[in-house]
Amino acid sequence: MAYVDGFVLAVPTENKVSYLALAKIMAAIFKEYGALAIVENWGDEVPEGKITSFPLAVKCKSDETVVFSWITWLSKEARDSAMKKVMADPRMNEENMTMPFDGKRMILGGFETILEE
Repeated sequence: MAYVDGFVLAVPTENKVSYLALAKIMAAIFKEYGALAIVENWGDEVPEGKITSFPLAVKCKSDETVVFSWITWLSKEARDSAMKKVMADPRMNEENMTMPFDGKRMILGGFETILEE
């Protein structure tokens, strides 16, 4: 089954266009190295919980929007191999890779797919 890298982050709402531009560049690089799909989702209806929620988890400020995204890979092995190549790719160090959000508040993780219907 597939392997998924998932991400939740808070992006300043005014940076939506620059975030999308960066996401398109990153998507092309990841796809070049074997990603099956890259999905970026801009928060529309993301309530703040009292104990836990996406906004609380990323310490989303009033002028920020929660982004939920993922990359699908054929397998964990394919992802591990690709990530080494992605990180070594010189395009990852270019000036256009300036992050339009606070990466310290990003949540990420790798997930083994156990059901896909």
